[in-house]
Amino acid sequence: MASATDPGSATLRAAAHPLTGAASDYDALLELVGDARFVLLGEATHGTAEFYDERARITRRLVEEKGFTAVAVEADWPDAWRVNRYVRGEGADPDGRAALSGFERFPAWMWRNTSVLAFVEWLRTHNAASGTAKAGFYGLDLYSLFTSIQEVLRYLDDVDPAAAQEARQRYACFDHYGEDGQHYGYATGVGLSESCQQGVDAALQELQQRARDYMRADGAAGSSPEDAFFHAQQNARLVKNAEEYYRTMFRGRISSWNLRDSHMAETLDALARHLSRDGAPARIVVWEHNSHIGDARATEIGRQGEWNVGELARKAYGDDACLIGFTTYDGRVTAASEWDGPALHKHVRPGMPGSYEHLLHGVGIERFFLPPRTPGAARDLLMEERLERAIGVLYLPRTERNSHYFLAQLPRQFDAVIHIDRSSAVTPLDPTSGWHSGEPPETYPQGL
Repeated sequence: MASATDPGSATLRAAAHPLTGAASDYDALLELVGDARFVLLGEATHGTAEFYDERARITRRLVEEKGFTAVAVEADWPDAWRVNRYVRGEGADPDGRAALSGFERFPAWMWRNTSVLAFVEWLRTHNAASGTAKAGFYGLDLYSLFTSIQEVLRYLDDVDPAAAQEARQRYACFDHYGEDGQHYGYATGVGLSESCQQGVDAALQELQQRARDYMRADGAAGSSPEDAFFHAQQNARLVKNAEEYYRTMFRGRISSWNLRDSHMAETLDALARHLSRDGAPARIVVWEHNSHIGDARATEIGRQGEWNVGELARKAYGDDACLIGFTTYDGRVTAASEWDGPALHKHVRPGMPGSYEHLLHGVGIERFFLPPRTPGAARDLLMEERLERAIGVLYLPRTERNSHYFLAQLPRQFDAVIHIDRSSAVTPLDPTSGWHSGEPPETYPQGL
């Protein structure tokens, strides 16, 4: 651990902005954001309560003080659209818990948790009091292949039953796979069956070609025709990209990662264009993992050929994109031990020596943020390439170095970094007995 007299710690402490819970905590951060239209808020894990809560605090201020009108999250489009309808006073869900019940796919707790519920209820209340200037909630991800097919067909059944029948015939290509996108990808990848690519491409093209006619029709109950068509179009685009994604999964991680992040960046751009009105460009907050919103060019993963939403946003929007990362030294986290496994209440091991987490722990402040791109001694210190931790929906402490660390240059990766030294686990809305019992610390070896 860096000592209180360590010159590096003193340098960072002088540049740090402590977070005390005061209303003014993020004044300097909002000044750094300035007039940026896209504020990308990260997380070092998918299961840390403070990351959700602090993102919500920042987002509330961006909505109230800077006119942001959308929160776009690392979630499937149809599930988030249901929440969007709820926070905008549409749809039939009686409360936020019901609106979040659409998140059924693993890991459901990533969005079905008490922190997200509190933010969703705040957004609903804010919108009810704000008249026409309502802020929405949208998903950027592409895993909802089969749900999105149903959403496209539901829309076409309402506005063009003949086109719905054509689309059903095209999407019937997937009928052999139940709702298993990976099974489809494997079968087409090894030549066991033909791909559905041609059909999903045609379905999207035909929907777009008939846009003007469809938007003359009535939208879904409570939605404008423009919103209803946009929702259908995004689902059709998602089906097209998800079909390619599942075929790409078996060609290698980099190809599938790049396709997924390209889809999320395309969705963000489409959302910005849809929400821009009367010459006023939309302003959007993004909630995603650090690995998606930090500039990949500043990491060893980027050197291997991966790109991500943060890199694509900087290329597309320049200074209109502000990238804000989060780190933690130790504490607790909600995570699984295997894919589709139950949510567990796990111990987070202390940050490894030589990591940014270890360096920021040495600052000696429980919660703070740094603007690492600001020229000066702190930036010079942070520019040294170090290990950085990333915990996703799985946390595997027995192989922590290989499973969760990569090399990065923080000042090139983020415009600001928020450090929560000891963090706690996000609370699922549907915690299992395994989550309540936690995981005893003696299951973690001291060695790597």
